[in-house]
Amino acid sequence: MNDRSDAPRGLWGRWRSMLLWKQIFLALAAGVVIGVVLNQTGNEAAAEAIKPIGTIFVNAIKMLIVPLIFVSLVVGMTSMHDMSKMGRIGLKTVALYLMTTAVAITIGLVLGAVIQPGAGIDMSAAAAMEAKDAPSLVDTIVGLVPTNPVSASAEGNVLQIIVFAILFGIAINMAGEKGRIVRDFFDSLSEVIYKLTSIIIGFAPYGVFALMVWVAGTYGLELLLPLGAVIFAVYLGCVIHALVVYGGMIRLGGGLNPVRFFQGVLEPQMVAFTSTSSSGTLPVTMTAVQRNLGASKGVSSFVLPLGATINMDGTALYQGVCALFVAQAFNVDLAMGDYVTIVLTATLASIGTAGVPGAGLIMLSLVLTSVGLPLEGVAIIAGIDRILDMARTALNVTGDAAVTVLVAKSEGELDQAAYDTPHVLDSASLKEMRG
Repeated sequence: MNDRSDAPRGLWGRWRSMLLWKQIFLALAAGVVIGVVLNQTGNEAAAEAIKPIGTIFVNAIKMLIVPLIFVSLVVGMTSMHDMSKMGRIGLKTVALYLMTTAVAITIGLVLGAVIQPGAGIDMSAAAAMEAKDAPSLVDTIVGLVPTNPVSASAEGNVLQIIVFAILFGIAINMAGEKGRIVRDFFDSLSEVIYKLTSIIIGFAPYGVFALMVWVAGTYGLELLLPLGAVIFAVYLGCVIHALVVYGGMIRLGGGLNPVRFFQGVLEPQMVAFTSTSSSGTLPVTMTAVQRNLGASKGVSSFVLPLGATINMDGTALYQGVCALFVAQAFNVDLAMGDYVTIVLTATLASIGTAGVPGAGLIMLSLVLTSVGLPLEGVAIIAGIDRILDMARTALNVTGDAAVTVLVAKSEGELDQAAYDTPHVLDSASLKEMRG
């Protein structure tokens, strides 16, 4: 009797103690298997019956978009405490981060268009969409500034929310001491929002399971083939961005040896790849940039924490690939205005992306919403998100280090001798940096 009663608790305990990405992956696999069985046995109605559980999860993600973006952006802007002292460095840093982010999502869109990971399948029946006229470039730029921020929040106009949040954060900084109460309030509010986000993300396995049972039960095995193409496109894009964009910036912009740069940044890359957290890798990145690449403590202490908040090149690239995958899978034709909107949304939203595992799915839902693509595509990506997250986090950290080196070089705060000295990677030094 005792053994029989203890077994369920034991299984449930092992499930609850399992890492979230493993839960999501197992839920995806189980959902696919059950869905395929239902599809092959002609029980598509049973697959449809479980879909509402996944719909609730998608609605919960939608609920997070406005508060998460607004609060995160305000906190990201107010993290630059003394703008008068760090104005020049801050301007260089933000400009480089946003420029590389825009390039990253462009690479993602190009790879998505060339590789076409969602081609060959048709999920257009999965979500009813109304035809909409693509806004012109001028209308898109003019529409960035909201006439009523409350109305923009109620309507879910994410671009206007982002612009207002950035301006609001700058105003808090300019208010000085009188703005400290507001700054402290948003710091506390951000922790509450992040906790709410983690709670909702904790239900991801169940939402993913329900949606994958429905997807596989309705469409069968043909949906699974493009997922390998998505992984290939994201990893290829990350390699291209690191070697061409960052390597080119180091060589052309700083006159430095890019090989030495990649040698010096290998340690934080390894930690980022395994931990999938830009923020969690920050101590390792800071030590490597100062010790291996010769950046001053003053520059790296400002540029790197800011980068952990606003530099999400890997996430932006991933969003470009995944947005094209969802558009192709749901048979939605994107106009040039939609591509511009995706680039602008992902670039600006990268400022508010928390450097923690799982944040990419939230930002992907933001990008899909900005051009009216169905959020059901998020559940498909969620099952392989951990694999994608490893590459994009490593790219994020590499970008943080590259921008720090360039800013330090331009400010005359780069120790050239330390940069040119090869650093030998060993387990002892890596353990020391993690410590």
